[in-house]
Amino acid sequence: MRRLARPKPLILILSVIMLSALIAIGQYLRLFERAWFNLHTLWQPLSSQSIGLDQYRVEIEARVIDGLDDDVSALTFDPVRKSLFTVTNKNAELIEMSLDGKILRRVALVGFGDPEAVEFISADTYVITDEREQRLIKIHLEKDTTFLDASEAEQITLGVHMTGNKGFEGLAYDSVGKRLFVAKERDPMLIYEVQGFPHYNPEKSYAVHVVNNPKRDAGMFVRDLSSLQYDERSGHLLALSDESRLILELDVDGRPLSTMSLSKGRQGLQKTVPQAEGIAMDDDGTMYLVSEPNLFYVFKKPVQP
Repeated sequence: MRRLARPKPLILILSVIMLSALIAIGQYLRLFERAWFNLHTLWQPLSSQSIGLDQYRVEIEARVIDGLDDDVSALTFDPVRKSLFTVTNKNAELIEMSLDGKILRRVALVGFGDPEAVEFISADTYVITDEREQRLIKIHLEKDTTFLDASEAEQITLGVHMTGNKGFEGLAYDSVGKRLFVAKERDPMLIYEVQGFPHYNPEKSYAVHVVNNPKRDAGMFVRDLSSLQYDERSGHLLALSDESRLILELDVDGRPLSTMSLSKGRQGLQKTVPQAEGIAMDDDGTMYLVSEPNLFYVFKKPVQP
């Protein structure tokens, strides 16, 4: 009987190289951790405290923001004005939009460098980030404001992990804990918690504390961070990743609870969201999203019978 031929050493070597490359790519894209999370959620019931991102469905998909050709970056909901705000970084502007994605107002930004995020703090008060210089700039917006000059605003520079154009991409604010969450896009991907800025009590001394949570950051199975949203009702943090096409819900301890895919066929999407840059959530839990250069999305949870 003829013995089976042994595989040639070259074939074995190539197979090992290909397998190693696939494993390396999987680790780079955090695919194994994401797959394990998905499997884990199949046999473990969803926490009653979870927002339940996987239940959201798209209601407005890829609506072009008329009158806006520049790149939009970030999004925040203003519960006082009942509107949304975003920023553009090429021709720097602060832009107010209606909840269906129509431009209501444009305010020129002077001296803001590379604005990448905006976050509502309190009535007429917001924080804008300058990505390259890692500045946090507090602004005050009146009804008749037509431009804002960074040189006249309260601001701080954190200057941590300065690596080219991979700086501050997202902001979220906890109004109860007076914490400003600041997302560093990647290299490394981090979420800082800033306390003491903006300075809200002039009777107290000005002291800024910056901390991060390495365990939480290491557990986020996404490739980058584009935007953040803090949910006041649950105390949970939402992290948007453009490269992973995913929104991730983190509980108060930083553990992943649920995810929302931005890929074609998921959440009712007809097409994949091309470059997600900002998310915001209103008081009713409706989620808004903007994508470069000028697309607008709305996601809602179906009403439970």
